[in-house]
Amino acid sequence: MDAPPTRPARRGTDRIPSGAGVTEPSPDAVIIRKTLAEIAPIADKVTSYFYALMFTRHPEVRDMFPVAMDAQRDRLLKALLTAAEHIDDPEVLTPYLRRLGTGHRKYGTMAGHYPMVGEALMGALSRYAQLTWGPETEAAWVRAYTAISQIMIDAAAEDEFRAPAWWHAEVVAHDLRTPDIAVLTVRPDRPYAFLAGQYTSLETPWWPRVWRHYSFASAPRADGLLSFHVKAVPAGWVSNALVRHARPGDVLRLGPPAGSMVVDHSTDNGMLCLGGGTGIAPIKALIEDVAEHGERRRMEVFFGARSDTDLYDKDTLLGLQRSHPWLSVRPVVGEGLAGQLPQAVGENGPWSSYDAFISGPPAMIRSGVDALKRIGIPWERIRYDSVEELVGAAG
Repeated sequence: MDAPPTRPARRGTDRIPSGAGVTEPSPDAVIIRKTLAEIAPIADKVTSYFYALMFTRHPEVRDMFPVAMDAQRDRLLKALLTAAEHIDDPEVLTPYLRRLGTGHRKYGTMAGHYPMVGEALMGALSRYAQLTWGPETEAAWVRAYTAISQIMIDAAAEDEFRAPAWWHAEVVAHDLRTPDIAVLTVRPDRPYAFLAGQYTSLETPWWPRVWRHYSFASAPRADGLLSFHVKAVPAGWVSNALVRHARPGDVLRLGPPAGSMVVDHSTDNGMLCLGGGTGIAPIKALIEDVAEHGERRRMEVFFGARSDTDLYDKDTLLGLQRSHPWLSVRPVVGEGLAGQLPQAVGENGPWSSYDAFISGPPAMIRSGVDALKRIGIPWERIRYDSVEELVGAAG
């Protein structure tokens, strides 16, 4: 399963706002939150026991998971617990669960797998939530899980008529920009529809069943090709495979597109964009999207990296700046990217009338969001995707 959301946002996101739209919690929600509070200090034990139960009782599902579970092991349980915690907020919970349900098709998930997961979940909770567990608590969790799983099952069934579970994509170009950063271009085996600013998940032939998220580095192209910027991170299985081993002719698998960091073409607000490291990829896609729509709205792009060498796409961005008088690109170099990039933005402006877009390392996104709020950009006009979802956190 994909990682759960961590921070709130508006206009259709991959995050769940804490308590959004909820005034008085339901009895089931109160019970569930008591259970969650009890198991929070021992989450690792709960997770390990959850998977042990599932794989022991249903060994046939083990092949759906990576051989090594280090990065994957807690995602399924964490997503389920996050959904259960927000069971009282269907307005935001339902879209989140529908995205999970459709996204999990690429793992081979079917309706018959959900009871197995539910069985293991109840077993793990009953073992470790000893103070709060009982018939009433179990009934509340069963009702919550039944509702959660049904939304995901229905979404997957509907999506099956619209799109494949995954796409095969042949690598047609591999451009090593620095020793650790490569730009990959791939050709999907069938049409692939997405929006500039979104991301997808990639699986390589070197690490079957290990998926990582990467942003599209361009707006949709007439030739159907897709580009990604990949930085090899320490112990990053997928990122190192893509940077150091992928070559033209290799075939990857793509999951469906996701993410909400897209342009609202119904407004002419200026756009303030912060891209750190390979987080500049979706920002570049947004620039192309605005240009293709023939708009002349102001775009101010701050492109951050630790060194001049890591400004691997600077020439491309400066070329776009020369072609579009409404675009301004400002490179920012420094070790403390999480602090320096927001600081550079704060020293310019004012930005209160702009829509903001942030993409990069998790720490940079967190500090960037805080800085943008401090300088007066309304919360509902700050766009970014869940930091755990995107590569850079997981490799």
